[in-house]
Amino acid sequence: MPNELNGRRIAFLATDGVEKVELERPRDAVTEAGGRVELLSLSDGEIDARNHDLEPAGTIEVDRLVSDAGVDEYDALVIPGGTVNSDKLRLDEAAVAFVGEFVRSGKPVAAICHAPWVLLEAGVVADRTLTSYPSLRTDLRNAGATVVDQEVCVDGNLITSRSPDDLPAFCQTITDRFAENPAHT
Repeated sequence: MPNELNGRRIAFLATDGVEKVELERPRDAVTEAGGRVELLSLSDGEIDARNHDLEPAGTIEVDRLVSDAGVDEYDALVIPGGTVNSDKLRLDEAAVAFVGEFVRSGKPVAAICHAPWVLLEAGVVADRTLTSYPSLRTDLRNAGATVVDQEVCVDGNLITSRSPDDLPAFCQTITDRFAENPAHT
């Protein structure tokens, strides 16, 4: 359905080391569904993307600094994975605060692959059910989450997915969930 997101503003949060396909495929799905995407990052300019965590995959233009963005400006948030991307985001105070506030707002937040590390750092995984890349599962359990092994897991406003292999289901779920959530005014 081409306009199911009807101009809703969707923030994507990423930095250097982002897994290119985990940013581009969800971004394209949101855009094709009528959403407006803004890429937030830790610094201006461009971020370096990767394929399979290690191979350079070009750059992606940043729209805005996460430190200058407000949760009230967006209808949903997507956090792509990539080991380096997720590790850098979870070490950034502004990014962690933004993610925590977004989750607590009740608006949809989607995280794929290694991105649940940022949710963990924001202190929002306890008593929630999530999935992630296998190497994060012990960290999530230790933070009080219930971890499942499935392509997409939805727990309230949190949508998580395991890896690039799950992108078709992840993209469908985020566009469906974002369409259900009322647009901000």
